[in-house]
Amino acid sequence: RSSTPIFSRISSLYAESNDLQYAVPGGLIGVGTRIDPTLTRADRLVGQVLGKRGQLPEVFAEIEISYYLLRRLLGVKTSDGGKQAKVQKLTKGEILMVNIGSTGTGGKVEGAKSDLAKISLTQPVCTQEGEKIALSRRVDKHWRLIGWGEIKRGKKIEVLEP
Repeated sequence: RSSTPIFSRISSLYAESNDLQYAVPGGLIGVGTRIDPTLTRADRLVGQVLGKRGQLPEVFAEIEISYYLLRRLLGVKTSDGGKQAKVQKLTKGEILMVNIGSTGTGGKVEGAKSDLAKISLTQPVCTQEGEKIALSRRVDKHWRLIGWGEIKRGKKIEVLEP
């Protein structure tokens, strides 16, 4: 697999109604670009990473993580009205929601040991080793947080120059 970046020049920066000269981490910043609006409509770029050419992290299609599962599901009662349901171990082949930074993507568990797992991502993600992630499982048609982890390594994909 490969990934194709979108190149553009930044024409403006805004925070609320303030025109900015430069941006620093933290808070929401509106970035004006020369990108064709058909690529940006309907929040299609939500979760994508913006950065200087050649200075962005790698793009991963598969990640190996160390993880920790919660003991009980948050906000879900058992059918008999008792305590909250226990979180089951990760199983090979199961589909999870993996949140990495502001990106949420699906992931298929390729293998899981006690506190290590290999997950193949449905969409490639621009991230780095050491990044924290959140794991969610589908319970009664809702995604529920089941644990968190850290990226140890992964399968990188080629970023094509246009």
